[in-house]
Amino acid sequence: MTIFAELAAATHYSFLRGASSPADMVMQAMMLGMTGIGIADRNSVAGVVRAHAALRRAHEDAAEEGLVLPEFRLIVGSRLVFADDTPETIVYPRNRRGWGRLTRLLSTGNLRAEKGACFLYETDLLQWCDEDWALIILPEASASGRGTVSQSAAAADGGGASGASVKTHRPLHHPAEGPPPPAARGEEIISQLRSLTPHIWLGATMPRTGPDKRYLARLHSLSQATGIPLLATNDPLYATPEQRPLHDILTCITEKTTIARAGRLLAANAERYLKPAKEMARLFRDHPEAIAETQKLLRLVDFTLDELSYHYPEEPVPEGWTPQGWLEHVTWSAAHARHGATLPERLRSKVEEELRLIAKMEYAPYFLTVHDIVKFAQDQKILCQGRGSAANSAVCYLLGITSADPMEHDLLFSRFISEERREPPDIDVDFEHERREEVIQYIYQRYGRHRAGIAATVVHYRSRSAIREVGKALGLSEDITSRLSSTVWGSHGGKEPDKRFAETGLDPDNPEIRRLGDLVGQILQFPRHLSQHVGGFVLTQDRLDETVPIHHAAMDDRTFIEWDKDDIDTLGLMKVDILALGMLTCIRKAFDLMESINILPEARASGRGTVSQSEAAADGGGASGIALVHQPLHHPADGPPPRAAHREEKWTLQNVPHEDSATYDMLCRGDSIGVFQVESRAQINMLPRLKPREFYDLVIQVAIVRPGPIEGDMVHPYLRRRSGREKITLPSPQPPHDRHELKSILGKTFGVPLFQEQAMKLAIVAADFSPADANKLRRAMATFRNVGTIHHFREKMVSGMTAKGYEADFAERCYKQIQGFGSYGFPESHAISFARLVYVSSWIKCHHPAVFAAALLNSQPMGFYAPAQIVRDAREHGVEIREPDVNFSGWDNGVEKNAPLPLAGGVGGGSETPDKPTPGPSRKREGDVSLRIGLRQIDGFREAWAEQIVAARPFKTIEELAHKAGLPARALRLLADADACRSLGLDRRQALWEVRRTPVNTLPLFEAAQAKELGLEQDARLPAMTSGEHVVADYQSVRLSLKGHPMQFLRERLRAMGVLSCAELGLAKNGSQAKVAGVVLIRQRPGKGNAVFITLEDESGVSNLLLWASRFEKMRRPVMAARLMLATGEVQRSVEGVTHLMTTRVEDYTFMLDEITVHQRPDVPMARADEVNRPVYRNEDRRAARAERDAAQPAYPRHGHPRNVRILPKSRDFH
Repeated sequence: MTIFAELAAATHYSFLRGASSPADMVMQAMMLGMTGIGIADRNSVAGVVRAHAALRRAHEDAAEEGLVLPEFRLIVGSRLVFADDTPETIVYPRNRRGWGRLTRLLSTGNLRAEKGACFLYETDLLQWCDEDWALIILPEASASGRGTVSQSAAAADGGGASGASVKTHRPLHHPAEGPPPPAARGEEIISQLRSLTPHIWLGATMPRTGPDKRYLARLHSLSQATGIPLLATNDPLYATPEQRPLHDILTCITEKTTIARAGRLLAANAERYLKPAKEMARLFRDHPEAIAETQKLLRLVDFTLDELSYHYPEEPVPEGWTPQGWLEHVTWSAAHARHGATLPERLRSKVEEELRLIAKMEYAPYFLTVHDIVKFAQDQKILCQGRGSAANSAVCYLLGITSADPMEHDLLFSRFISEERREPPDIDVDFEHERREEVIQYIYQRYGRHRAGIAATVVHYRSRSAIREVGKALGLSEDITSRLSSTVWGSHGGKEPDKRFAETGLDPDNPEIRRLGDLVGQILQFPRHLSQHVGGFVLTQDRLDETVPIHHAAMDDRTFIEWDKDDIDTLGLMKVDILALGMLTCIRKAFDLMESINILPEARASGRGTVSQSEAAADGGGASGIALVHQPLHHPADGPPPRAAHREEKWTLQNVPHEDSATYDMLCRGDSIGVFQVESRAQINMLPRLKPREFYDLVIQVAIVRPGPIEGDMVHPYLRRRSGREKITLPSPQPPHDRHELKSILGKTFGVPLFQEQAMKLAIVAADFSPADANKLRRAMATFRNVGTIHHFREKMVSGMTAKGYEADFAERCYKQIQGFGSYGFPESHAISFARLVYVSSWIKCHHPAVFAAALLNSQPMGFYAPAQIVRDAREHGVEIREPDVNFSGWDNGVEKNAPLPLAGGVGGGSETPDKPTPGPSRKREGDVSLRIGLRQIDGFREAWAEQIVAARPFKTIEELAHKAGLPARALRLLADADACRSLGLDRRQALWEVRRTPVNTLPLFEAAQAKELGLEQDARLPAMTSGEHVVADYQSVRLSLKGHPMQFLRERLRAMGVLSCAELGLAKNGSQAKVAGVVLIRQRPGKGNAVFITLEDESGVSNLLLWASRFEKMRRPVMAARLMLATGEVQRSVEGVTHLMTTRVEDYTFMLDEITVHQRPDVPMARADEVNRPVYRNEDRRAARAERDAAQPAYPRHGHPRNVRILPKSRDFH
């Protein structure tokens, strides 16, 4: 019986070259009866961990079934492709040292190039090669095109087996390297390599072309001449022959050609799939020793990825201390600093248990490293907070990594770290988005780039990109691929986009369209390239590049490793996530704004003028522990003013007043636009139902509107029990078991498991899961990682609970609820960390809405809402909003007193022109603080220009603005477009006129005379802009308008059509039929949800639409395309007063936005014979009317804004 191992297999991690996953390659090789397989991707080891994990799972699954798999070995390496004429060489490390040399070689090539490339040369191979490597030289392959030259082409060109005469198209050499070193000829390089390692083979392939036999004979002659044995391989790029059409598409994508024009580019790879040993023996029947050599090489390589391990950095440990000793010292010192000499017994026992386990698992360096990073951020006044599993640890709390106090929340530490888990801990720390880069660069500086790297992220094909790329390869025109890709919701889309191809008007049964759909379905989730993770760092004491290759990232001063989070978890490597959170930036900016206007937290000790809560209340100042400080003037004779004496005079996440009733009142009304984690429409609608009154209610609020609780049918039972409409029951087991064992687990959530920790505790306590089983359950419920194994626990869960005396129906319900976590489980520790930020952001919004709105605008883009909605919400809270102005605005949005002092000498034409604030409807007055829109809101405006303006003002004229601030013409035009020259006595059109006649560079003669360069001229009689034109121009330049809402100019016509405003819809009778129209703010469809949620806005408020998925598929195009949407449906109002329109019809009325600019224009009378030049709104001829108008008018309205841009900013769509 012939035995064979394929040792030159590539996977789809040879990006756009391989067409099968590493797992498919391994499993197919096992099915074909091979004794092993070698995975070697092109200048990469990105796929080898996936192959390793697939083989491990196969053995685990077989063990569970009581089966024994045949002996099968996996060896891993890399296929080196060189930038000179060195033949391609497959390297397999024989041991750990050899692996380190290979990864350092790959790192060398990666770091020479920009992101995504690897430049290697013959000298690199000779430098790093030694006896720890086994080499397969592929003499027919060189650095041409896709890395191989077909043997038929070689023979036709007279190429020999050594590859010395093969004609290749040499790639461009990296210019930074100078002239490439000359590569040795085939025999010379083989001789040099043989002097470095005795383990060399010549790779021989038989692709079933005409000159195969002659080619193999010449290769055998080279083998005889050099003494290097032949090794048989099929050089496979995919697992089965059925995948050849997919590989042809990948070839066309890489070569930028089409199937019809690719020609012999495709023929070269027609046979490159895994073949059984019998077929390989037939192909190599003249040289059977080449088959036998595969077994020699397979036995020679002892290295496996299980050997990879590393030591965590020792920098955080002072000299003379052990990591464990220093961790215990720091932890106990922090505990005594918080609680005094006598510690609470519960805290002491928790810390002792955690430190014991940390010592046993040898994780102390990890905790100290995270503590070191957090301490740096805190020293730099960067807001940060640990989240997720970190909140399960009392040690993390005492080290300041998390703000979740384990004394207040009974969290499950074994979810974070346990002996059964046998995985390194994973601590996530969020930092301010704008300042996280400081933390990242600190890590690089402290640990070195050879010891620190960010984890990779594999960028996959998504529906839209797959449709476009496959369509091009098939030769479809660009308009067809654009129409097909437009059917996809969002950038990710679904897994079967071909189902919606009929919406484009194309025949889905057309062979080419069907072929496109089939290929798109195969290419989805294929890796395209590697990128950097959002912030997952791997740090080592030893060289990181001896464990995994390192790449340059697209961002400056960033490097990342070649493995992603899943690979790191598979190998058990430790990682710390340095993440960015926009809300932390927002909170920091809010704190800074509050301090800038002397709104300070109450100090624990008196001093520096900070008043107590009682005094503040008596004086009408601040709320809930806030003091409006009127600091006395400092006398110059006293020397420099003193610095702040008390830490309480700076805001932190911890000193925001706790459990403020006004904040909870606001949340109970669903007033949470902009608030962290509870700003989506689903969360806003849940708030009045949940009615949070304490911090733990916010923890539940964060977690309950998630797919896991929804799919597990946990939401409605919890709400019914919370509101008292359903009796709270906690079933009990039969004696001798504790009757109240579920109370401590489910008591706080009224008997409904809402968190992963509760599910684990329920399984351990009620179903007698072992710690190992509970750990498997945890992995099955892993947040953000749908592993699809939750169903394996049904029998164990149900049988375990019934064996203790629980009713089978209750056990089934518990399992179904836990099953919901299989798609998206939310841990309690994660929710607690987020809930802290929910409360802080809610408190700021409640008591300081102007500050909150300014901070949100300065932190954009983030969250669900665009600037227009943030400003609108602030006005509804009684905040006066002031437009951007050259004499008042800075770069950032800011807060200022409602009555600013006039500028010296007045502004604009010699007389004072007061800055007029724009009042709004008042629900709650902010006081004497207003929001000033900053220049950053002007599209295309630069921060440097804003700094020049602030430094040079005040200004009285456009000419003075141009010359004193040194602004270019473009900056002046943008300011005029944004109507930011009102303090100069000029409206938008007048300012644009002045800008056009103002030279930006002063002539020397006028500059010397200090005279005006522009002579006086008669005022131009410019036509006044209508309100509609102003509003449209505001949206086009600033993305919001304080002068009106686009819908108010259409209200009269909409009312004639029977369309209600959003405010009127909120008052409509429950169950009545209604129409509503508005600008689309948000379209949201949960991943597995059966409904689409849409939010519309008009001048009176917002409306919430709910469209069932079945109806959505019928109206997909208007739902996705509409900017102005008209919806028809039934009004549905909940007991809590939340109103939805259960939508049955959606129409796209975006065309009406084009007519806003003609509002209030005089209606010029026409002859009776002329037709009315107005759009027709009947559905049957609306499209014809619009097409007629578009043909007769320019791209933008004749008298509208001069720029042909969209009137409204894009909606925020989530899927």
